[in-house]
Amino acid sequence: MRTRRPTPADANEYYFTYIGKVLDGDVVERLASQIADTRAMLDSVSEEQASYRYASGKWSVKEVLGHLADTERVFAYRALAFSRGDTEPIPGMDQDKWNAAAGFDELPVGEIVGQLAAIRAASVSLFRSLTDEQWRRRGTASGFEFQAGAIAWIIAGHELHHRGVLIERYGLGE
Repeated sequence: MRTRRPTPADANEYYFTYIGKVLDGDVVERLASQIADTRAMLDSVSEEQASYRYASGKWSVKEVLGHLADTERVFAYRALAFSRGDTEPIPGMDQDKWNAAAGFDELPVGEIVGQLAAIRAASVSLFRSLTDEQWRRRGTASGFEFQAGAIAWIIAGHELHHRGVLIERYGLGE
């Protein structure tokens, strides 16, 4: 199941923007390995660089990283709930309100990166533990139906998307 790319029946069309960024293969192993690339890109980022915003009203590097951490927490919870057969709809998250309330700019960048790595380790552990049946279970979040396993692909693609933004708009990793 971990190598089967999600179909349009497994997630809302919007999320295929992320799913499409992930290479074929075992998505859980991709989750385990790609975080190392992101961490390597961030190893030499100074506090000054981490506070940079490429335009007024845009998130700082720290806020982008915090968003990645928060979003992965939310998506991993969704996958857990669905895999356990929970049929209660899960509400969405307002990423801008969450980010404004989080105070990521007050934290050292290394702490945020550490959180992201810890969250990823927990996500990998969760997805590795799922049986094929649990992987296929479905639930509703943000008004859309998802397959639990499709969320692994979304998490991987979401990280790749924001890593690209950090390179292209923030000049990191160059």
